[in-house]
Amino acid sequence: MMTKQWFTKTLFKLGMDCPTKLYYSDNAQYVDISSTDPFLAALANGGYQVGELAKCDYPQGVEVATHDTYEAYKQTQKLLIRDSVDIFEAALVHEGLAARVDILTKRDGVITLFEVKSKSYEAGTTQFMKSKGRALATKWAPYLYDIAFQHYIATCLFPNFTIESYLVLVDKHAVCTIDGLNSKFKVMSQGRTGGKVTIKKNLAPGEFVGNLLTKVSVEQPLNHLFNVENFEGLSFVEHIHYLASIDQSGDRTQGKIGKHCNKCQFYPKTLDVEQHSGFAECWTRELELDEVALKEPMVLDLWNFRAADKLIARRKIQLNDLTEDDISPADGKTPGLSNSQRHWLQVKKIKDNDISPYLDQQGLQAEMASWNFPLHFIDFETCATALPFTKGRRPYEGIAFQFSHHTVDENGHVSHAGEFLHATPGVFPNYEFVAELQRQLTQDSGTIFKYSAHENTYLNTIHKQLEDDTSIELHKKLSHMDFIKSITHSTKKSPQSWAGERDMVDLWELVKRYYYDPHTNGSTSIKAVLPAIINSSAYIKEKYAQPIYGAKDGITSRNFKDHIWVKEEGGELLDPYAQLPPLFEDISAHDTQLLFEETELSNGGAALTAYAKLQFTEMSDYEREALTQGLLKYCELDTLAMVMIYEAWREWCR
Repeated sequence: MMTKQWFTKTLFKLGMDCPTKLYYSDNAQYVDISSTDPFLAALANGGYQVGELAKCDYPQGVEVATHDTYEAYKQTQKLLIRDSVDIFEAALVHEGLAARVDILTKRDGVITLFEVKSKSYEAGTTQFMKSKGRALATKWAPYLYDIAFQHYIATCLFPNFTIESYLVLVDKHAVCTIDGLNSKFKVMSQGRTGGKVTIKKNLAPGEFVGNLLTKVSVEQPLNHLFNVENFEGLSFVEHIHYLASIDQSGDRTQGKIGKHCNKCQFYPKTLDVEQHSGFAECWTRELELDEVALKEPMVLDLWNFRAADKLIARRKIQLNDLTEDDISPADGKTPGLSNSQRHWLQVKKIKDNDISPYLDQQGLQAEMASWNFPLHFIDFETCATALPFTKGRRPYEGIAFQFSHHTVDENGHVSHAGEFLHATPGVFPNYEFVAELQRQLTQDSGTIFKYSAHENTYLNTIHKQLEDDTSIELHKKLSHMDFIKSITHSTKKSPQSWAGERDMVDLWELVKRYYYDPHTNGSTSIKAVLPAIINSSAYIKEKYAQPIYGAKDGITSRNFKDHIWVKEEGGELLDPYAQLPPLFEDISAHDTQLLFEETELSNGGAALTAYAKLQFTEMSDYEREALTQGLLKYCELDTLAMVMIYEAWREWCR
């Protein structure tokens, strides 16, 4: 048994995603671009803190600390000799299958498995099954597969016991009963094995678990999974053993290809000579393409394109092979490019070998005519922590901890007008955040710009927090709420409806409708648009190739001095974000890059992770100051990027 290859829960989840990944994961030649730092991932989503909080309900619990599977199994079996026991990280092993259980309890002939997740749960509305009960809800399926794998091994190991299984989730509507709960949990990195939580102060058993976490039975979805669900003709149990046999044999089994392959961890964009791309191997085998063809722009590269799988099924893979009928571009409800027109523009640029940017000058000029100077460009950094900061707060309430603010006046003068960062451990920053934002933005009536819906959403959140908070002085409270309503519009979840007279202009929406540059490869992320703007705009190149940023007689800056943003390296323009110092000196450049990858409508993970480190890890004053300065620089560049986009458009429209 000691020499046997274990089919672990991690491998099972990988195989459920795609069986071919089991083959690639066993071969070091295939590049895996997923994060290699589990500590950062769990730190950012609160997994460590939630896991430790769940254990507080079992003060007599015994932890199986070893990482060796067989040794952990022996320790678990020894502990289970007791009539009653609570075990953390119990190891279950059966016929080559192996799983570690977050919390296992043994009581009076019943063994109960608890899988702890930092995912929020809303009692009464959250459903594990789809409406008609015929299938698992898509967003819950991975969690249910996880606990089902453990449940199956336990039923095999303990046939004379009743096996019960629960998900331990964060109760979205629970209210924290003490101040500074999250600051009581400090996380220490343990390298590649993850991290360990140290509780700074004793927590009374059950005092917080019953309040913030909820134990939800998964009996119904597991019954469906074991007795109804099928996986291409196999039952769930048969499918477990099928995946285990694939992994043990080392044979390559081809999974289904499609749009989902774009997010495959074995899809590297660059390769060294001796490395292999799992993605390329799958697609060349299935579609009879050579690897040269796969380097050409494909349907997977089309921005926000939902019909990719239909085209792939028809073997229409490369953008050069598409026709207008494949895209069916049509007018949208708003001025400028619709999504389908933008798709066709992207294809047409490829077919025509046209690398020039597209700009709807007339449309942009009409938008610009409605703007008032000075223009204000703002960017927020936010998070939603599982453990609340203060008494009376709920899990995953929005936290706004940082913003940057640039202005451009009527004469084109650019200034880094202000910033805010509040990262003191255990302190709720939102009201100070909005007070400072109000102070900076109410000096005039200039137009305010955001990038995506993020800023509007968070200001709506703070408006609701202020509305519900009875501890704030009424005059101050109403002033902040009125300010928020003046620069935002209500969201669908808001009980009120409003549209402020200075409602922020979404620069991201303007990018989508009026601007396209082939250098972005279809992305509308500001981190893709900025390098494209620099590459295409002679004005931006000339202006920011000079050391004017943070210069005495140049552009004012709070974090840079005499900085040159347009630089060349190896004959190519250097991405401004690549010029910034690393936020995390203790992780690889690859993992750092992953943290900055973002979708168009979500905030990147780097600032959130940095904030989590400031909140939850022990660090020296020097490390804290360095990380704080890094956050300020990154956020300042985000609003400067917005300014550069505006300046390039302004010059082109002239």
